[in-house]
Amino acid sequence: MEYTIRHFRESEYPLLEDFLYEAIFIPEGIAPPPREIVYRPELQVYVEGFGSRKGDIALCAESDGKIVGAVWGRIMNDYGHIDDGTPSLAISLYKGYRGQGIGTALMRKIIDTYRAEGFKRLSLAVQKANYAVKLYKKVGFITVSENDEEYIMQVVSE
Repeated sequence: MEYTIRHFRESEYPLLEDFLYEAIFIPEGIAPPPREIVYRPELQVYVEGFGSRKGDIALCAESDGKIVGAVWGRIMNDYGHIDDGTPSLAISLYKGYRGQGIGTALMRKIIDTYRAEGFKRLSLAVQKANYAVKLYKKVGFITVSENDEEYIMQVVSE
């Protein structure tokens, strides 16, 4: 499949709520939560006022004129928070576009983009059962802490 990776346009930032919902890991056999879950304060930190803070960067994968995947980061007190100078990432793809290398390409591009902006580390939180753990390891993330359900991972730029 053909796709391009580019920066989100400011007018497209509202789409981040859709990708935030898609980023919620739903284990096999569990019903998805209602769409309104993205309005909870602990999830709104990922998207509210996006583009207004230092470190807010969002990239998308576009195929046939449609945004099919997104990766974005910001410095925030979220599940993957390491410190006040490290952006935390979120990534998701629409279901029909998963497993085709798009997520890997998005992650590599955002790591390079943050590195070019002078950021030395990026972090994220991922549930241990999530298949994306393999993706994060593949692009250089390592586990720095964990709890019963999640890994906190980071990648360090040289």
